[in-house]
Amino acid sequence: MNGTQAVVDAFHQAQDRIRVTLTPIQNGQYVTKLATAIRGGRVPDVVDIDDIYSTMFAYRDAFTDLTPLIEDLGIGDALSPGHLALSTKDGRHYGLPFIGDFSVLFCNTELFERAGLDVAQSTADFAGILDAARAITGLDDGVYGWSFPGNASGALGFTVQPHVWATGRDLIQGEVGSQRGDIVGNDALRRTLDLERTLWAEQLVPPGSFADDASRWSADYTAGRLGMFPAGYGVVVPNAEQELLDRTQVVLLPGPDGGRAFFDGGDNLCMLNGARNPSAAWEFMRFAVSVEQQSRMPEGFYSPVRSDVVTPEFRESYPFVVPPLESLDTGYAPTTLAYNLIYNQQDGPWLRMFRSAVFDGEVDAAMQEAQSTYDRILKQAQA
Repeated sequence: MNGTQAVVDAFHQAQDRIRVTLTPIQNGQYVTKLATAIRGGRVPDVVDIDDIYSTMFAYRDAFTDLTPLIEDLGIGDALSPGHLALSTKDGRHYGLPFIGDFSVLFCNTELFERAGLDVAQSTADFAGILDAARAITGLDDGVYGWSFPGNASGALGFTVQPHVWATGRDLIQGEVGSQRGDIVGNDALRRTLDLERTLWAEQLVPPGSFADDASRWSADYTAGRLGMFPAGYGVVVPNAEQELLDRTQVVLLPGPDGGRAFFDGGDNLCMLNGARNPSAAWEFMRFAVSVEQQSRMPEGFYSPVRSDVVTPEFRESYPFVVPPLESLDTGYAPTTLAYNLIYNQQDGPWLRMFRSAVFDGEVDAAMQEAQSTYDRILKQAQA
């Protein structure tokens, strides 16, 4: 059962005054259908929206200012700052963090042990990752140190960008309204592309990575053939046997010389301007972010968005969601109106740059082209 439906069912069981009607919408149709509803003046009370998309609607003044209500929750720093940032405009919050989908690094401890490696030390920086990938790939035929979905723009954005963010730098610079790309001269990005290029050139990733569109994203890791696998909780855990999970350790994604970060993905709950039942809507939203409901998120293969759910019992039951929750301040996603055009479209500049740099070895040329395309798309999106 998905996270939203589970919370709706629990809300109905907890009280009998308010009924929530849930209307599922395919992700690819979400933005268009919501925009159509807003233009037509027939809006839902609450939307469960990808936190990346919440930026667009917050900046178009579609959502209600929830700042005082969120402050009254008294959650403070325990609530995902990355989610909040994506629905914040001029210091005001227009969304409530709801569901977490965080990118982490899954490590097969059996392969690490066979290679004589320590997971934490070997994944602390790029030099360690490269040494570990070489050692693990050398263990057996068909075993590889690393993997990436080389033809899946969104999945690559989810798992590769955190290497750059771990240095405190992004690929987009400036505030919404005056943003441009930060590609040329971005040393952290260049070193990240160089790492991925080396992993490919030295055959330390499966050959299928070239065409992988994420439709079989977890197959190599769940088969026990990968030492390190950047992905999300919901990509690995529902598809893996317990035996593999018992020999899996999760860490955050490292920067070139240290530091760690993760993609702060997931969903925000937002109330529409013009909502007919704002009081009832907020009662549901407040219920959804309660400790009890957030603690159940891993049952649906999602992460909570508040760090204070981590108890000894929670840690024992859901060890793979704990590392991001213990370092929520290292989670990030870019606040921009152009994320979908740059990172999720298969013909966008992010995937083109990655493939040209990694598979063709044209790192400088790829970054140069991406700079101009990022700038053009950002200018158009902010017009």
